[in-house]
Amino acid sequence: MLKKLVYASTCALLMAYGASAKAKTELTMYYPIAVGGPLTQVVDGMIEDFQNENPEIKVKAVYSGNYDETRVRALSAIRGGEPVQLSVLGALDAHDLVEQGLVESFSDVAKTTEEKAWLDSFYPALMANGTIEGKVWGIPFQRSTIVMYYNKEAFKAAGLDPETPPKTWDEMVESAKKLTKENQYGLMIPSTGYPYWMFQALAIQNGQMLMNEEGTKTYLNTPASVEALSFFRDLATKHQVSPKGTVEWGTLRQAFVQGQTAMMWHTTGNLTAVKKEADFDFGVAMLPGNKQPASPTGGGNFYLFKGASEAQKQAALDFMRWMTASERAAAWSIATGYVATSPAAYETEALKTYGQDFPQALVAKDQLEVAVPEFATYETARVRELLSNAVQAAITETKTPQQALDEAQQGAERLLRDYQ
Repeated sequence: MLKKLVYASTCALLMAYGASAKAKTELTMYYPIAVGGPLTQVVDGMIEDFQNENPEIKVKAVYSGNYDETRVRALSAIRGGEPVQLSVLGALDAHDLVEQGLVESFSDVAKTTEEKAWLDSFYPALMANGTIEGKVWGIPFQRSTIVMYYNKEAFKAAGLDPETPPKTWDEMVESAKKLTKENQYGLMIPSTGYPYWMFQALAIQNGQMLMNEEGTKTYLNTPASVEALSFFRDLATKHQVSPKGTVEWGTLRQAFVQGQTAMMWHTTGNLTAVKKEADFDFGVAMLPGNKQPASPTGGGNFYLFKGASEAQKQAALDFMRWMTASERAAAWSIATGYVATSPAAYETEALKTYGQDFPQALVAKDQLEVAVPEFATYETARVRELLSNAVQAAITETKTPQQALDEAQQGAERLLRDYQ
């Protein structure tokens, strides 16, 4: 009888242990693939490595297009009762996510000394969009600035110094004029996809912030803003160094590597793809300035949705800390071209060596010194659409820059009235 009891107890313990060993904390993460390159493979590989080191946590990645599409799909899933714990969404989405009560504050979730130190480990410029009223709501991951890519061989052929890219608007126009010839424009700046982002860069370079820090006011139709949009339009209409009409975001990289433009403004997130595809020597430079050099930051942050269990919150925190650790941040930057999000990542041997061999990879990091938060307000998607439509109306000459920005400002004021 005693043997039977011992045997039964042992079996029960083994079964309980087996059930416990098999129990995993499962996380669903919505993830955008918004720019070129096989990023799904990179992310899948990182998730696999994490799960090998943390077999008690299972992460399911749902890939869902660009940032806007990812936001719509993730929020639709949540509202439909599907379990979604985390996502990489636009850094500029923080105001709306917080206002709608959809996300957890990392300042509240981080409990230990190590977790709190982690929140302080990122570049301040990359934390700005995700920090609201003193609390951290977004963790930098897939982050970028706009940089200028230029064809060094085209520079040589035009009699320009390939090691001295233009540093001002005037220098950029003069260089672009020399680079423009049959079947090759001197410069292309995309005006689809993220037209507000490119315009924001020009406005900041002209000394104009487009929104206040609280995200409750916009300054879209000031004289400096109108002058910046006029310059954007004039690249094609007056200086004739860019194609008339809109320049497509999604195909601009191909236009550059195929020699259709000698210079382009684009996200640093395309750097590794350009490196693989270009059959010519190319440079990467900080954006030229007018009154000052500047670029907005861009890209995506990790967000933690409300409704997760305590186990899922901790698992998500462990996963995000693992993904943003200096070694992984360095590897991610090398694989994609995105900015490594912490100073510690640039001190790793991997990124030090890579930066020595390929100095173009360090330009976006250096530009963080003059970077500002990406255009973000409450009602972000609707305000941003107003601004993007205004930019495109001016570029296509259906409205004057003043008229387009006046209308955008009036619309933004209506949308933001309740937040002031």
